Amino acid sequence: MKILDDIEDLPASPATSYAALLEKIEILRSTLRWSSRMERPEIEKLLRQASVLRDDVMQLSHRERFVQAAVAEPQRLPGSARERREALLARSFIFEGTFGDNPKLLEALEIAEKAAPTDLPVLVDGESGTGKELMAKVIHANGSRADRPYISVNCGAIPDNLLESELFGHRKGAFTGASNDRKGKFESAHTGTIFLDEIGELPLAGQVKLLRVLEAHEIQRVGSDEPIAVDTRIVAATNRNLRRMSEEGRFREDLFYRLSVIHLTLPPLRERRDEIALLLAYFGDEAAATLKRQPVKMTLRLREFLRTYDYPGNIRELRNLVYRIVCLAPETADIEHLPVDIRPGNSASMVSGMVASAVSLSDAKRTASDEAERAFLERGLHEVGGTVAELARRFEMNRSHVQMLLKKHGLHSKDFRNHAASAAQKEKGS
Repeated sequence: MKILDDIEDLPASPATSYAALLEKIEILRSTLRWSSRMERPEIEKLLRQASVLRDDVMQLSHRERFVQAAVAEPQRLPGSARERREALLARSFIFEGTFGDNPKLLEALEIAEKAAPTDLPVLVDGESGTGKELMAKVIHANGSRADRPYISVNCGAIPDNLLESELFGHRKGAFTGASNDRKGKFESAHTGTIFLDEIGELPLAGQVKLLRVLEAHEIQRVGSDEPIAVDTRIVAATNRNLRRMSEEGRFREDLFYRLSVIHLTLPPLRERRDEIALLLAYFGDEAAATLKRQPVKMTLRLREFLRTYDYPGNIRELRNLVYRIVCLAPETADIEHLPVDIRPGNSASMVSGMVASAVSLSDAKRTASDEAERAFLERGLHEVGGTVAELARRFEMNRSHVQMLLKKHGLHSKDFRNHAASAAQKEKGS
């Protein structure tokens, strides 16, 4: 039908304006009057064109939002870190998880917010475990391709001889074991986003192939000479210094500049300590839901340790620690539920470390006092075999007040009774 062809003759999506969209809509409305006389292929064509119109409207909306954000006057941007954080959330910024007020992280998130509605390549770098894949998902979720495929590829985990097939697919019979035609990751991510993790591990031969995709927007399956057009947004990540690697000849300089049109760096968790309490609560609830149990309470000294620990594995290490604690601890978790290799050696060194991290003299006094109080209660419970009434008598205190102190420090008298019974059994056996 001629009227259907007229829609395809209108300007392509990149040059779409509101006037062009209105013209397309009017043509579709006119066509619908003849829908009762249409054949199945014509109806399917009409549905495809309606989908294209919807995408054009979404792209135009995202493009306008990006332009408005990009031209915002600097003096109108919020000044303090907390204001910047609240402004991101107020703009309906989609972020799975939680984030704090670290200026470096906020700068990275603000760059991601502005870059998301575009199709520009993004390079995310930072130490292992800082949340680079989460950032890629943030860019995808806040962009015009949010309802399209998101495909993640770990470049360091693909053997060199399978790299081309994994990324670009292959034809049947292209090599031993290629029993069927197979799509590659780029075809699967067509119209969506592909996340190339550990891009610094990509061998030079694979870098040449990737550069061609970026320049020509097409791929070739292994064993085929036929080019396949792909429309894929690329987000890459690395924990290496690609600029230095390119200077040393270990990473193609032209590919580095192609990938890093938008370049953002994620700071390590030790520079974002204000996030630790938020992440402990977030992952604590997540772990409890996953393991199907009630959230675990943490003693003061465990919470202080987790707040001041350096986390060489960053957010990934913190998340794994929380899952371990929720899995192993009873109602209340303490230092003994940490892995042995990071567990503090003794109470004195731990208290001094906690006092050193205090921000004021009153904080230091309170921390030292709380730890001394806990140590005193623990020693007393050991001596009385976990009998609260006897402990209250020795301390010349009301029993209910002793129970309140035990609850404050996450101490359970039954743990000390069990320990005393076990010690008595061993002594009897000997």
